[in-house]
Amino acid sequence: MKTSIRSPRLDTVLMIEKFIKEVDGEYRKKQLWEHLPKKMMYQTYSVIIDYLLVSGKISVDAEGKIGWIFYPEETRKSMKQAHLFWKNPNAKKTV
Repeated sequence: MKTSIRSPRLDTVLMIEKFIKEVDGEYRKKQLWEHLPKKMMYQTYSVIIDYLLVSGKISVDAEGKIGWIFYPEETRKSMKQAHLFWKNPNAKKTV
């Protein structure tokens, strides 16, 4: 018997992203799932949370609460400021 893994729909992923942004750092994984605007299977939800963790869009703090950390525009603006510039110490110097 073959079991196929179903991928979540894009609108479901976007709905979870939006909800995490709104409740930033308020809930743990299961609590977040219970408070979602639309119900879904926990397995589907877990796949999306794993994707968001790996992609660097969310993080989990010491208490297990999930927060949104993906702010590309703010990061781009910050990197233009000289005192926040990061230089790789292992990079080879070019002459």
